[in-house]
Amino acid sequence: MKIGIQTWGSNGDIRPMLALADGLQQAGHAVTLVASSIDNHRYHDICAQLGIAYRQVPEHIDFNMQDFAQRSFRMHPLQWLRALLDEAFFPCEQAVYQAAQQLVAENDMVIGHHFLYPLKLAALQQHKAFFSVTLCHAPIPNPAVPPLNFPDGGRYFNTLSWKLVDVVFNWALKKPLTRLWREAGATPPANMLTGLLTSQQLNLVAVDPLFCRAFEHWPPHHQLCGFLNLTEDAQHWEIPEPLSAFLANGAAPVYLTFGSLQQAVPDWSMDLFVDAVKLAGCRAIIQTSSERYPVGRQIDQIYFIDRHPHQPLFAHCAAVVHHGGAGTTHAATRAGCPSVVVPFMDEQLFWARQLQKLGLAGAPLPAKSITAQSLAKAIKTVLTTKSMAEKSRAASQSMQTHDGVATAVRLLSRSIAAE
Repeated sequence: MKIGIQTWGSNGDIRPMLALADGLQQAGHAVTLVASSIDNHRYHDICAQLGIAYRQVPEHIDFNMQDFAQRSFRMHPLQWLRALLDEAFFPCEQAVYQAAQQLVAENDMVIGHHFLYPLKLAALQQHKAFFSVTLCHAPIPNPAVPPLNFPDGGRYFNTLSWKLVDVVFNWALKKPLTRLWREAGATPPANMLTGLLTSQQLNLVAVDPLFCRAFEHWPPHHQLCGFLNLTEDAQHWEIPEPLSAFLANGAAPVYLTFGSLQQAVPDWSMDLFVDAVKLAGCRAIIQTSSERYPVGRQIDQIYFIDRHPHQPLFAHCAAVVHHGGAGTTHAATRAGCPSVVVPFMDEQLFWARQLQKLGLAGAPLPAKSITAQSLAKAIKTVLTTKSMAEKSRAASQSMQTHDGVATAVRLLSRSIAAE
C-alpha cells in the first residue's frame, strides 16, 4: 500500500514520524514523508538511508526561534500557541495544504501529525482515509484525569472541566483554524481541540504506557501505541574517541540539553549550564549552542558535543537536564536516567510533572525563574537520591518491553482492513 505521512514542527515532532515511516516501510508499504521544519533542520539524508521518499515543504520557514523564545517566555498557553501559529504555521498554511493535496492524491491513505488539519481536509475532499499521531496525551479528554492546571474533581467535575477547555479553545482559535475549511467550502468539525486536530477514525497516541494513567477511559478512537523510537540513525552513530576517553576517565557525567529550544536561547542556556555544573561540582556533557564552546572541546570536567542521537550516549550518563520535550523525556527514561526538567511552556511542564509523579525527577524548575544556583542544587539532589536512580532503572526496563512502532503498525493495519 502507498502511504503518505505529513508532519510539522521541530525535531521532536519529526523524528517520531520518521520512526513510523520506517516501520511501515519495513512492513512492506511504500512511504512518502512530507515535513515542515520550523527550525529548518533537513531530513533528506536519514530518509535516503531508510529508503523513504521525502519532501520538505516549504524548503525554508522564516521563523526566528530565538526572538520568539525571548518574547513568549511569560505568555499563557493559548497566547503562546496563537503566537506560534501566527509566526510559524499560518504564513505557510497554503504551502502545507497544497503539499497535503498532492500527498493524498499520490497515496492510498495518509497519516498526519495531530496539528495537520490541512491534511485532514485534503483527505476528506479526496475521500481517502486519514489517521493522526499525537505525541502528548495531555489534551485528550479523560474523565479520570483533569485537564492540565485544573484540580482533580472526580469524574463529574473533570468531565465539565474538559468541556470548558473545548469552549475556551474554540473561543481563542476557531476562526483562524477553520479559515482553510471555509475557503474550501467544507464544514469544519464543531470543536477544535477534540474534533479538528485529530482523526476520528484512529488517533495513535505515541506515548509509553508508563506515562498514561487511566488511558482506558479515553474515547475509543484514541489508541495508545507507545513511544515511536527512531533507532536507525543511532545504529550508525559512534561515540567520538575523545568523548569515549572522557567517559572512561571518571564518574558517569550529567548530560545537559534543551533540545531544539536551545538554539532559541543559545548563550543564556550555555551560561546557565556551565555555571550550574561548576557549582554542582560534577562531570558533565553539554550539547553546545555557542561558538564560545566548540564541539569536541573539554574544559575541566565538561565535554561539549554537537547534535546527535541521544539514547546511545544517555546510557552512559548519571542524569539528564532537559526542557521536558516528549522525545527527550522518553529518551532519558528509556536510557535509565533520572531527569532535572527546566520547562519553557505548559506541555513541557506536563511532562515534568509526569516524571516527578513517577519518582524519576524532582520538582520542575521553570525556565523563566531558574538560576544556576537552583539548577546546581537540583543536580546534586538527583545524583545523591538513590531511590530516583533505582526507579529510573526500573522504568527503563519497563520501556524496553514496549515497541511503539510495531504496535502503531499493527493498529494501522487493523484500521486499514476495516475501511
